Formats: sequence, structure tokens, C-alpha cells
Amino acid sequence: MIQMNLKQELFKQCAGFVNKRLQTVEEIILSNQKALHSETKSSAGDKHETGRAMLQLEMEKASQQLAGISIMNQILAKIDTSKSSEIAHLGSVIITDKANYFLSISAGKLTAFGKDYFAVSVSSPIGKILLGKKVNDQFLFNNAKNKVILIK
Repeated sequence: MIQMNLKQELFKQCAGFVNKRLQTVEEIILSNQKALHSETKSSAGDKHETGRAMLQLEMEKASQQLAGISIMNQILAKIDTSKSSEIAHLGSVIITDKANYFLSISAGKLTAFGKDYFAVSVSSPIGKILLGKKVNDQFLFNNAKNKVILIK
């Protein structure tokens, strides 16, 4: 039962990570929209156009971030925290002799039940290596030999 609680906790932290990023990007978009609307034509026309162009670039960047957040939400929707397997797959917790991983989205270091886990995407370099691994499989990452101890 602890294994399910661990996956659920890591999943919850990943969802929180995505929601926090979404909130931040929405605030940036709102702020930029307000700035665009309040931007008035001044006697220095070039300065005005430069300011608007910079705001447009920021809006495009925020839109790209929104698209990335949408993809992360789609990936999280595919994870079944109740599913367990002997082969590492999306949603697996992989314990190695060097570090602990949660194959999900790239959310960085998470802490659950007093241990650190790295939430990694299956398309990241380490995620690609871990995908399909079984207990006792060995792999090379960052010039260090690693061994899979447990898959939850």
C-alpha cells in the first residue's frame, strides 16, 4: 500500500508543479495584455513601437509555455498510479543504486516520505534510458554505472 501512496504523492506533486506554472504563465499573459492596452502613442513613435514589439514577443513566449503546460497535463492524464509493472513505464517509480526516479514529466527534484525522487520525462535523456528497464538491469548515465534496484 505504501507503494501506491508513494506514486500518488509524487503524482500530486507533479500536478501541483504544472498548476503553479500555469498560474504563473496566466499572470504573465494578463500583465502583458494590460501593458499592451495601456501602451499609448507617444511623441517618440519608435520607442512606442519597440515597447509593443517587446510585449508581443513576451506574449508569444507565454503562449509557447502554455502549450508546454498543456502537453504536461496530457502526459499526467495518461498516468495510472494504481498500475504496477516489472518493466519501467510512464508512471513508474524506479529506485537505482544512485538515485530515485518517477517517470512522468520533467518537474525536477521531489521529496516524498523523506526521500528524494527526480520527476523525469520519458523523452529526457535519463527517461529514455530508464524506459523499459527491469530490476537488476544496469545502465550508464553521466559516465556512471547505475543499477535498477526496484520498480514500483
